[in-house]
Amino acid sequence: MSKVVIKAENISKQYRLGLVGTGTVKDDMKRWWHNLRGKEDPFLKIGEANDRSSKGESDYVWSLRDINFEIKQGDSVGIIGRNGAGKSTLLKILSQVTQPTTGKIYTKGRIASLLEVGTGFHPEMTGRENIYLNGAILGMRKHEITRKFDEIVAFSGVERYIDTPVKRYSSGMYVRLAFAVAAHLESEILIVDEVLAVGDAEFQKKCLGKMNEVSKGEGRTVLFVSHNMAAVKSLCNTGIVLKNGHTFFQGTAESAVAHYLNGESESLNHKKFGEEFNLIQFKLNDISIAPKGLTSDEILNEYHELEFCTSIEIKSNPERFHLTYVLKDNNGEALFTFSNVGVVALHSGNNELVCNFPKGFLNIGNYYLDLYIIEDSKKTIFHEPDIMAFTIQEGPRALGGWMGKEPGFIKPVFKWVNL
Repeated sequence: MSKVVIKAENISKQYRLGLVGTGTVKDDMKRWWHNLRGKEDPFLKIGEANDRSSKGESDYVWSLRDINFEIKQGDSVGIIGRNGAGKSTLLKILSQVTQPTTGKIYTKGRIASLLEVGTGFHPEMTGRENIYLNGAILGMRKHEITRKFDEIVAFSGVERYIDTPVKRYSSGMYVRLAFAVAAHLESEILIVDEVLAVGDAEFQKKCLGKMNEVSKGEGRTVLFVSHNMAAVKSLCNTGIVLKNGHTFFQGTAESAVAHYLNGESESLNHKKFGEEFNLIQFKLNDISIAPKGLTSDEILNEYHELEFCTSIEIKSNPERFHLTYVLKDNNGEALFTFSNVGVVALHSGNNELVCNFPKGFLNIGNYYLDLYIIEDSKKTIFHEPDIMAFTIQEGPRALGGWMGKEPGFIKPVFKWVNL
């Protein structure tokens, strides 16, 4: 039976927005006096959830609140959630970069962390010097770094610039070298935060291969934060979804990705928007998808012709704006984009845009939409990922026919001719 290498008990982290300390001498003294008498910090009783999209009433925010989990040796754990959900804060606590406000973390074994591009690098030092510096920070001894030096340089792919100060490196070269050092440290736990967001396609493939080797081949534990859902599903066997600083879901990687995509976008065929979507240039009212001629309450199936409707108010200069949607699959990967450019123009006031998907075009499965509003065909003034989700169900089929899902995500109807 695998032993537990990381255990979190009621982990919470509180920050005061905009200031260090409480902001007043009186409040600092109050906190000190309670601490001196062994009583609870009085400011822990206040504070709001970590929701970046809404304006709060308190200066205190809980970046994390009541996080509990156990991670066993050899587990590869994907930690996913929207920006600001608390993922990086959790990794910093696990890496002992910062301490939790309440709760305890238990770890067993040496931890190698790569939390940001070039963590632990000194810009004036060369790549060679930074390998030794970063290795020492991560707990490697000099002889251990020397023994692995050639392997680290070969993996990073920056051999030509190894004696050049890293301040002249691109961000991609930075992260290549930093990941190479962290991945080659013989640690029991490897913590990686959004490395794939910087590297090119070749390096991403190398990273995934190395993390897979570390986890499955060497039996080490990997904690992996990424917005690449396909990478999370291929690399990780378990997943933790964070939402507004709370644990939203824990389970298999497949289930975690599904809960993240479904839960974050609420999986409704009709979605109305409030004042947070009321901006200077426009006001987004609602989005819906329904079978043609029916309401959005109807279940969508593979044989329906679909009407995708957007209600939006343009406040001025409508000719400068257009809407672009990105349709994504269950892994969060883009299938195609569609836009009103060159098809229908926006006008001042309320616009009721309708886009028709042909009958039988979308296959069975879950789909997710990102919305972009573009100004002057080049500047994104609004982007909301996973703004809506919907599911295409299996339609009625003749008995004895194929009852499963056909391969692919779309089922285009092409013209056939028998010559």
